[in-house]
Amino acid sequence: MRLAVDLRLAGEVVPAGGPQAEPGAGAGFLALAAGVEGTVERVDEDRPQSPEAREYERLKSLLDDFGPQMPPASRRQLEEQVAALEPAWTAHLERRLRTTVRVRFDNGFVVDDAPGDLFAPA
Repeated sequence: MRLAVDLRLAGEVVPAGGPQAEPGAGAGFLALAAGVEGTVERVDEDRPQSPEAREYERLKSLLDDFGPQMPPASRRQLEEQVAALEPAWTAHLERRLRTTVRVRFDNGFVVDDAPGDLFAPA
């Protein structure tokens, strides 16, 4: 991966596995220029889910798995609940996928949980 934008890192610096710094203690500043290359160590993708989208997923699974075995009135009620939650599910699917990466730069620095759109393929 290659850093697509200039990056400024500021904040608290603590030894890995060491104790946390005292609150409010500023510790450092680092600037990385666009074009710095590194190796991707991890990619995490997440699409935050609303309670309605979770409920749709749960009820839809219940309907798919047990719907044919359910009494007609119960199945119809479950189908209505699923239909009512379908707009929330559609909105969830249209939401942009959030990608974060852990990159070890060639100069030895590691950036973790950085937004994926800061980087471009090398």
